[in-house]
Amino acid sequence: MDEFEIIRRYFERETAADVRVGVGDDGAVLIPSPDRDLITVVDTLVAGIHFPETLAAADIGYRSVAVNLSDVAAMGARPRWMTLALTLAEPDSSWLEDFSRGLFEAADPHELALVGGDTTRGSDTVVSIQIIADVATGRAMTRDGAEPGDSIFVTGTVGDAAAGLSILQGGLARSDDVDFLIRRFARPDARVAAGAAIAAVAHAAIDLSDGLFADLGKLLAASEVSGTLELADIPLSSPMSSLMAENDAIRFALGGGDDYELCFAARIADADIGAIAERAGVSITRIGRVDEGDGLRCTRNGDDYPYRDDGYRHFH
Repeated sequence: MDEFEIIRRYFERETAADVRVGVGDDGAVLIPSPDRDLITVVDTLVAGIHFPETLAAADIGYRSVAVNLSDVAAMGARPRWMTLALTLAEPDSSWLEDFSRGLFEAADPHELALVGGDTTRGSDTVVSIQIIADVATGRAMTRDGAEPGDSIFVTGTVGDAAAGLSILQGGLARSDDVDFLIRRFARPDARVAAGAAIAAVAHAAIDLSDGLFADLGKLLAASEVSGTLELADIPLSSPMSSLMAENDAIRFALGGGDDYELCFAARIADADIGAIAERAGVSITRIGRVDEGDGLRCTRNGDDYPYRDDGYRHFH
C-alpha cells in the first residue's frame, strides 16, 4: 500500500460546499466567508513525546485534531479546514482505519473538513495537523489584553490529563475514576463553543497545554500585568479528588499540562459568567485576579504559596 492508496482509502471524502479543490491535488482551493479574518494553527505530535506509543490509534487521531481545535477555541474562532501530515514506519491497515476514525470523530462535530496533507515513511509515528479557522474581522481573542482589575477564569476542571498520563505510565488498576482521567488525556475536550461564548467579554485568553501556572504566566506577560492565583479555587474533578492526595492534585493542576481548557481574563459579574457557562455547556470558575506589575503569585486559602514552573519546553 503506497501513500496514494493510504490517502484514497482512509482520508479522501466527498468535497464540502466551501472547498473548491480538496484532497488529491497539489493544494486545496478554499472559499472563505466575506468579512472574516482567517486564523491558522498547527501542532505536531510525536510518538513517545506527546503521547505514549501504546496509546490506541483512534485516540491518537482524535487527540491530534483536538489539541489544534483548542488553539482555535482560545481565539474564539470557528474551525473550517484542516491538513494532515502523517509519518509512519509502516502503513498498517488496522492502525490507519482506527486512526482515521478517531481523527474524524474529533473533526466532524465541528464540520471541520480535511482538505489535503502529506504522508511519508519514517522511523517514528509523527502527526501534524494544521487547522484554518475564521472569526469576525478584528474579533479574535489574543493573550495580550488582560487589565488590572480583571478576574481570571478557567473552563472545566484542571489537572485531569496529567493525572491520566501518569496513570497510563504507572499502570494503576482500572476503575471508572481511572478511566475518566485517562480519557481526559487521550481525548481532550476542545472548548470551541466556550471560546465563541466568552469572546464578547474576555480581554485575553489562552488554552492550557503546558500547565495552568505556565500558560497563565504567558498570558500575564503578554499583557504586561501580574496576577494572583488562589489554589483553593482551582476546579478539580471528582475522580481527581478521589484518587489523588490534595497536594498531588494541586501539583497536577498547576504544572501537568494537556488539559486544553481555556483560561481567560474578564471583568464580568458572576451571574453573567454563569449564563455564558450554561450557553457553552461547560463550567467556568473564577480562580484569581489580574493586578498591576509583573509575574504570577499563588495563594492557598489566602496565604502565600511559593511555586514556580516554566511548563514543558522542547530542547530544554
